[in-house]
Amino acid sequence: MGGSRVRVPIQPWGAVMRRRILGYLAVAALAALLDGGAFAQPAQPTQPSSAPAAKSGKPAKHASAGEPGFRGGLEPKAIDILKAAGARLAAAHSMSFTAVVSYEGPSLLGPPLVYSTKSLVTMRRPDKLKVITLGDGPASEFYYDGKHMMAYAPAENLVAVADAPPTIDGALKAAYDEALIYFPFDDVIVADPYKDLAEGLKTAFYIGQSGVVGDTTTDMVAYVTGNVFVQAWIGTEDHLPRRLYAIFLNDPARLRHVLALSNWELDGAVPEDAFGSAKAASAKHMPFARPDTPPAGMAPPPKAAPAKAPATTP
Repeated sequence: MGGSRVRVPIQPWGAVMRRRILGYLAVAALAALLDGGAFAQPAQPTQPSSAPAAKSGKPAKHASAGEPGFRGGLEPKAIDILKAAGARLAAAHSMSFTAVVSYEGPSLLGPPLVYSTKSLVTMRRPDKLKVITLGDGPASEFYYDGKHMMAYAPAENLVAVADAPPTIDGALKAAYDEALIYFPFDDVIVADPYKDLAEGLKTAFYIGQSGVVGDTTTDMVAYVTGNVFVQAWIGTEDHLPRRLYAIFLNDPARLRHVLALSNWELDGAVPEDAFGSAKAASAKHMPFARPDTPPAGMAPPPKAAPAKAPATTP
């Protein structure tokens, strides 16, 4: 749910897998507050000015969550909703859901372009995970069975396999550290979602209810965690997240990332063989490594020595 694990986005769908290991877009999970819409942020108390504002002819600049003038806080109702969502997810022994990620990227024309991925996610605590991803780019598959993790690119018929820690949390960290593999929804499947969120929580407030997201009634909450501004739509009755918008506050372009979660099934029966693939295991193997790591036997070209200044005649 956009916790402290949020990382800087990796290349969209990556020229990565073609060179080294399939890279998943590191979009944080997430959201942007409705600005000036039917639901507004609770008014912040203001101090009377000791002097009249100067008439410059320019519109007044309002402080935002990313500016020093913004004074946030942790509204109890918002925290209760986030805690309930975290508890519901943490209590599930198994889960399956669909995650559709849409993210903006710069374009030559100026306005951003939007790209998307769709992932079918199945997990079973504490040590099983499968992610099948389609997107505006190469498809990919990821399997974790408690002992090994396997990243597979079907189009290229390439697979990378590595030993893995004995928990989903450990495997997610290892996949990122070793190969820059990151799932935008990983804060939903960790052992303690609220704990991950709370570690960087700076501001949280309740916006209102919506009846147009996820075919159910949701509570809307906005919060800042780490350097990410998030708006979340969370089921009022079932406490499951349905949509998250996010903006990285340190991103000058304020590009938006959207995570839509649907087709939730908690504590359903999951076949033991769901967390592996014979086809993937038999593909051509490649190193489980970061996409920015040069292949064996290759090294970056040496840096040219700085040019010497021409000698001058005294």
